[in-house]
Amino acid sequence: MQVNQEDRIAPQEKSANTNTLALVAVAVAAIIAGGAYYYFQASEPVPQPIEVVDITEEPLVSIADIAEPVIEDVIEPKIIEAEPQVQVDPLPTLSHSDGYVHKKTVEIADGMKIEPLLVEKDLLRHFVVFVDNLAQGELARKVSPLKAPDRIFTVSDITNKTYLNPDSYHRYDLYANFVANLDEQQLAATYKALTPLLEEAFEELGYGDMSFKQRLLQAIDIMLAAPVIEQPIELDGVSVNYQFVDPQLEALPNAQKLLLRMGPENTKKVKAALRKLKKHLVS
Repeated sequence: MQVNQEDRIAPQEKSANTNTLALVAVAVAAIIAGGAYYYFQASEPVPQPIEVVDITEEPLVSIADIAEPVIEDVIEPKIIEAEPQVQVDPLPTLSHSDGYVHKKTVEIADGMKIEPLLVEKDLLRHFVVFVDNLAQGELARKVSPLKAPDRIFTVSDITNKTYLNPDSYHRYDLYANFVANLDEQQLAATYKALTPLLEEAFEELGYGDMSFKQRLLQAIDIMLAAPVIEQPIELDGVSVNYQFVDPQLEALPNAQKLLLRMGPENTKKVKAALRKLKKHLVS
């Protein structure tokens, strides 16, 4: 193990510690010597005359008069532990990436029941094509990386007018909550890990003058530009051919109309998540 220079014990610290041990040894030797002197004096058969010493000239020094040695803390060298190695899953090929991408998506879902909504084949290619269409304001439903809601679209008839039923907004709750609850740091890390595969899938579309990242930013801007409609939305038409009565809403790109059908609360959740993702993409 290599120790950094600042972790080494300075020479003066080592010297001070040695001096402390020396003082302790001297004190112990003095106590032993005093005890031995008393023992030999008591065993002498003939008492010897005692010479009287003037204590005023040279006072005796007792053990109590000896300053107590100061024992300094011993500085232990710091042990530098190696950082644990993070296991990184090897990146598969694009054609064999479904299992890998499925696993990563479930991980970032963090317990949300998003797994049944994932398509089973060509997940990354579907995602790239879907984003490419979003960037053009279109919805490519056949290549959506997520399956469509299983609840049907409903309307409300009020005073001879047809409105988008607010209950229909809840068809998209799971999708909106999934996007809203994503950890942005983990999402950014996952996107970074998948970038080579995403770029490869995007190159298959024949774009030679832009990257997938640029296309993704365009798609995000399209979605962020969608309005948030709080009031009831009036419709005109029959069944799947319903149109917005408001010409401005009807003129919106299909990608933005999707957010309108998700309702204002879900729209806010999705747009908040997109802003976070965009922040990581442009930083």
